[in-house]
Amino acid sequence: MSQSIRHRLLALTLVPLLGVLPLLGLILLLWGNTAIDGLLISKIRSDLAVAQGYFDRVLAEVGSGTQAVAESYRLQRALAIPTPERAAALDGLLSQVRHERGLDFLQLLPPDTAGVADNSTSVAVLPAAELDALAPGLSEQSRIALVATDGAAPTDRTAEDRGLVLVAHARVTGAAGQTVGWLRGGVLLNRNLGFIDHINEIVYPAGSLAFGSQGTATLFLDDVRVSTNVRLFGDPAAERAIGTRVSAVVREAVLGRGDTWLGRAFVVKDWYVSGYLPLADAGGRRVGMLYVGFLERPFVAVKYAVLAGIGLVFFAVMLLAAWWSLRAAGRIFRPLERMTETMRRVESGEATARVGPVTPPDEIGRLATTLDHLLDTVDDKTRALQHWGDALDHKVAERTAALEAAQQQLVRSEKLAAIGQLTASIAHEINNPIAVIQGNLDLMRLTLGAHATPVRDEIRLIDAQVERMRLIVTQLLQYARPNEYAGYVERLDAAEVVQDSLVLVRHLLERERVRLDNRCVAGSAPRVAINRQELQQVLINLMVNAVQAMAGGSGGSGVSDRERVLTLAMREAADGAVCIDVADTGPGLDEATRAALFQPFFTTKRDGNGLGLWISRGLLERYGGALRAANRPADNPTTAGPGAVFTICLLADVRSTPP
Repeated sequence: MSQSIRHRLLALTLVPLLGVLPLLGLILLLWGNTAIDGLLISKIRSDLAVAQGYFDRVLAEVGSGTQAVAESYRLQRALAIPTPERAAALDGLLSQVRHERGLDFLQLLPPDTAGVADNSTSVAVLPAAELDALAPGLSEQSRIALVATDGAAPTDRTAEDRGLVLVAHARVTGAAGQTVGWLRGGVLLNRNLGFIDHINEIVYPAGSLAFGSQGTATLFLDDVRVSTNVRLFGDPAAERAIGTRVSAVVREAVLGRGDTWLGRAFVVKDWYVSGYLPLADAGGRRVGMLYVGFLERPFVAVKYAVLAGIGLVFFAVMLLAAWWSLRAAGRIFRPLERMTETMRRVESGEATARVGPVTPPDEIGRLATTLDHLLDTVDDKTRALQHWGDALDHKVAERTAALEAAQQQLVRSEKLAAIGQLTASIAHEINNPIAVIQGNLDLMRLTLGAHATPVRDEIRLIDAQVERMRLIVTQLLQYARPNEYAGYVERLDAAEVVQDSLVLVRHLLERERVRLDNRCVAGSAPRVAINRQELQQVLINLMVNAVQAMAGGSGGSGVSDRERVLTLAMREAADGAVCIDVADTGPGLDEATRAALFQPFFTTKRDGNGLGLWISRGLLERYGGALRAANRPADNPTTAGPGAVFTICLLADVRSTPP
């Protein structure tokens, strides 16, 4: 009942509040975000228009200046000079006028020059050879090394040696009105820092951008910045970003489709509110771009600060209204909830739970007092019984925990005792024959002297295997006293250890008529860091197990001679580990066998002791490796077919590199 009243009161007060205010706040935030973005776009549109106006004015001045020189009296007087002296006079006059007009080149062309339109001005792209013909040094000024730029379209070019120019042509007429030549003048825009800085000063004078934003201007030849005041690292003192390239997205929109870009764009190292205008030559081909923009980050910070302020105001108002509504409703439903909660706590076993004083002391308050008195009476009758029950439960829990701990300790002690007993027995039984073998071998070598030369390799092999038996005993003892034993770590080629191991099991392969498929090639994988004898012990153990599984000596039924194949393969895993697969064509592993395969004393052999795989895995894990077992998958060409595959994974040595 109290919950129902509570929900109804909260619904009547909070639903209109929590529904209307957040919706209004969200609408205001979205509108504010759109409005601020719209203001920034309007700003960059007007900035681009100013920059375009100045660019067009400079282009017109180049045209009018060239036209004025073509119609000037000084040029007519120079043309009237006799031929021997005319060339020198024209060169001197054109050089003087070029400096007076601020032009980079001014050239008189023959009257039959093709492709020249009278009184034409345009943007043009000239190759390096033509720039050299116009004026010395222009090709060197125009050559720009390309700089790798994030987000730019892929290119094989390393430099831009063409020149972006403002060029004008004017007809030069003689005294009779005939065409005696064409005057071509222009300005090279590559590395024209004065020109681009002047555009930036016109568009973004000092103090025109608020919040610490920076204005920039750039001229592009194709997608390469040939003149810019954008800095490579955002520092005003840093090198200009000449040679960097525009992003692929902007290039496609402006140069590809001919659109005017108005919006945010990534410029060299940061995001800018940007405007890009395509520049076309006299033939209408888009050859470059004019860019102006300002740093977006300060405006974004201010925008988010304003939006966050609006959101905080709405949130504070909503919290204040919700607090007042909850306070008013709580005076009605809170006493009823306290009584309901008290009854729930008593039913769950908390006998001391009480409602307590309720204000104001009205009918609900008197009901709460009566309920507390009733609970006190019940608690007095049941307190003693509860006390004895708790004491009994506590004693039972203590005895149960002690029994479980003792049982676990007993199991651990029995396992350790069995392992220790087995280890001591093996060490005693094996060490004595080893000593006898070694002693007789030394005596035989001493007695035979030079006559032992024909069997020198066999004697050396016996020495190695006696040492290997000593190591096996040492490794068994290590599981009883692991801190007293450790193997010598070497950088090994695992394929060479595989070859050495095959020498020791080859007689077993021939006896059981098992065909060997050895795919381990020396040098095909990185070297591994492990003790040679311990790795050889693991390999021999796995090979013998595989042969016995195919011959029916591991609890399986075995296979026919034709199907007995032992496959050895080595590979480098995705994580850099070197893996050696030992695969057979035996009956494979069932689920029960796979689950207990690496447990001590588990074996499927009639005469096995269940320690081989357990010890092998322990040896590998000591060097950070692993030993895994599975049935041969049908989709793996290395180990495909029936049977089982055991995989040795070893850490590659960090100082080695694969071939």
